[in-house]
Amino acid sequence: MKIAFIVDPLDSFNLKKDSTYAIMREAASRGHQLFAMQQGDLAWHKQSVNGRASRLHLTDTTTSTTAATPSWYRLEAAADTPLEQFDAVLMRKDPPFDMEYIYSTYLLEMAEKRGARVFNRPQAIRDHNEKMAIARFAQFTAPTLVTRREDLLREFLGEHGDIILKPLDGMGGASVFRVRAGDPNVSVIIETLTSHGARTIMAQRYLPEISKGDKRVLVIGGEAVPYCLARIPQPGETRGNLAAGGTGVARELSARDREIAETLGPQLMAAGLLLVGLDVIGDCLTEVNVTSPTCFQEITQQTGFNVAGMLLNKLENLF
Repeated sequence: MKIAFIVDPLDSFNLKKDSTYAIMREAASRGHQLFAMQQGDLAWHKQSVNGRASRLHLTDTTTSTTAATPSWYRLEAAADTPLEQFDAVLMRKDPPFDMEYIYSTYLLEMAEKRGARVFNRPQAIRDHNEKMAIARFAQFTAPTLVTRREDLLREFLGEHGDIILKPLDGMGGASVFRVRAGDPNVSVIIETLTSHGARTIMAQRYLPEISKGDKRVLVIGGEAVPYCLARIPQPGETRGNLAAGGTGVARELSARDREIAETLGPQLMAAGLLLVGLDVIGDCLTEVNVTSPTCFQEITQQTGFNVAGMLLNKLENLF
């Protein structure tokens, strides 16, 4: 297969942690041809969506590198290539999910109409905001409010006494606040997050089970990976995100984790989401990650389960 990856700059990869690198390594080991491009390499011209793609060769398939360096790859000269000429196009650009990301999904959707196979599907990415998507599965969520209105946010705080406030377009735990009744900073936190009522945010009842980890449950091709990565906050920290200093510990899925994954998996796959990362705290679904879900390497290293291998198996079976 010819597999094109839409990614961040290759020099920014952390080879010990990057899930896209794990997918690339697995694909290369199976003899697939790899190609790399960035968002800015996409263009619609003469009724075709092309990508300025470079053939990618992995020159170092170990994970011993502690910092990203050019030594692990070699690129051939880039060439404008219609996306339908690849067997699969993997959209693996990290958030932020900004307007440039949305423009990329428009281009990729046009490429689909000419026969390109894009994973995850661009429309599905747009339709499943990583915070808001939990509203589709409210039976699994903690009490949640989405609004820009200060009065409703204060009412929610008064009802639950201990809540989390976060932007709808955040990642890696950025701008996530825990607010308790009587907090003298509640006004400025609400004003800052909502930009004085101009931006919609999410409030959720605080889940004390976060102390045991914010679990990343990977769902591939509608099927759950049998292990999750519990991201455990540092002492005194509310956020378990690895980007916020959390420690990742692989665990077998609980019965509740499986129930959530087995309920959502087929629906998400039917929507065109080959790879999804569900965030679960305690027994509650808190996010549905669809842009570039990660934690492959941590789970594989700690359990021996080849997550990237499962993804490639599912991808290959689609052809």
